[in-house]
Amino acid sequence: MTANLILDSLRNLWEGFITRLPSLVTGLLAFAFFYLVARVVRYLARKSLRRMGASEHAARLISRLSSIAIMVLGALVALGVMGINAGALVASLGFIPMAIATGTGAEVQRPLATVVIGGILSSTLLTLLVLPILYRLAHRPDEEDEDVSAEPSHPEAPKPV
Repeated sequence: MTANLILDSLRNLWEGFITRLPSLVTGLLAFAFFYLVARVVRYLARKSLRRMGASEHAARLISRLSSIAIMVLGALVALGVMGINAGALVASLGFIPMAIATGTGAEVQRPLATVVIGGILSSTLLTLLVLPILYRLAHRPDEEDEDVSAEPSHPEAPKPV
């Protein structure tokens, strides 16, 4: 019984991965596209800034910053395509300084931050892993259900043509 439950859970997890595979591939392709765009923008920004007379240091800095901004945007788009809530990820990263604080008020901030971070991460994991498994378990066809077909079960009913 336990082995069957474990095997069913693993099969459901694998089927969930397979159904999410197109979105994962699309997300990776989106990130690769944004990476290439960022490289092109970096090259063009550096080249045009040098032509306008900017120093090499300023041109390099501005081109890197624009490249990083495009790659961050690409990462957020890719995460959104893959079904990961980027807002929750950013919020949990924002609470990390509170979680490791040692100064005044840290005895209040640390527990609050750890609860918020734990809640955000656990809700994301539950949404991505547990919810699809529960859905599949709740909506799988039972073998004991009677077969409902287009054929009428009453013998005097007219047969479909």
